[in-house]
Amino acid sequence: MKKIGLTLGKYAPLHAGHVHVFETALQEVDELYVLIYQSSITSIPLNIRAQWIRDLFPQIHVIEAWDGPEGYSNDRAFEIEQENYIIQKLNGVKISHFYSSEFYGEHVSTALNAIDRRVDESRLQVPISATMIRANAFQNRKFIPNCVYADLISKVVFVGAMSTGKSTLVEALAKKYATTFAPEYGREYWESHQVDRRIGFEDFNIIADRHIAYEDQATLDANRYLFIDTNAITTAMFCMDYHGRLPEHLKQLALENAQRYDLFFLCEDDIAYDDTWDRSGPQKRAIFHQQIIADLKQRRIPYIALTGSLEQRIAKVEQVLNQFDKFNNFFGSAFKP
Repeated sequence: MKKIGLTLGKYAPLHAGHVHVFETALQEVDELYVLIYQSSITSIPLNIRAQWIRDLFPQIHVIEAWDGPEGYSNDRAFEIEQENYIIQKLNGVKISHFYSSEFYGEHVSTALNAIDRRVDESRLQVPISATMIRANAFQNRKFIPNCVYADLISKVVFVGAMSTGKSTLVEALAKKYATTFAPEYGREYWESHQVDRRIGFEDFNIIADRHIAYEDQATLDANRYLFIDTNAITTAMFCMDYHGRLPEHLKQLALENAQRYDLFFLCEDDIAYDDTWDRSGPQKRAIFHQQIIADLKQRRIPYIALTGSLEQRIAKVEQVLNQFDKFNNFFGSAFKP
């Protein structure tokens, strides 16, 4: 007889304890179903939480429960509602093993006529809970899969022309929030590869790819926020300035870049121009700055302008972050009645 397992939860967020249940079940059954619930306990959308499971365990059948009963209770009326909902969502699939680490394992397994398989109910093997992670994800980083942790980090990118204070700002913010930052890789690459202050057409692909790789690595070490100095869109604009056209790879990265970040800040050109050897003068800065603004508008990317001193810019970013929730409608919230 084919062994078919079921487990369920909110996975808000998914952590090593859940992974332990999945891996245990996959060793013992032929097929595994996971029922994942919509929940008011987290702002992370159900489809994102479900995708974590699909990415990590493509062999698992994931069922999204958008209208299921909220929470857990040992009240018998609630148990019956939960049991009926589970049976309805299974749509005729016969479960032989029900996996859980919770008290509800008894009544759900009985309703399914399945083996009640409890896994690490005392949390001794994997001492973590989603509540602990929601309280402090960074402190419990070792219990969170990389793809999950990356989605918990708010990625904040700073754009603007040359000499508008981006590098100084991201370093200062990273220090203030005790987190990581991703520096502008393009400048580093340009300084080591330029010939007569020029770099080649394909070099811009390399810059964009490595900058993204730096961002991805810094994300995994970040504490709530990752502050990023420029992005592939800016790299594409420099490439256009140098060569008048874009490689197809860079063009695609720039298109995708609009969705990579949670917040865009534009560093205005109202600070003194730092005329270093690798720059092209204040007039060039003014033109490039206007081009960046035009590009943001063309791509329909909402952005927040930063002006004034370093301290004033930090204060504005702090004000925004205090109101920001990664998975809520930040810009829409400004128009609440």
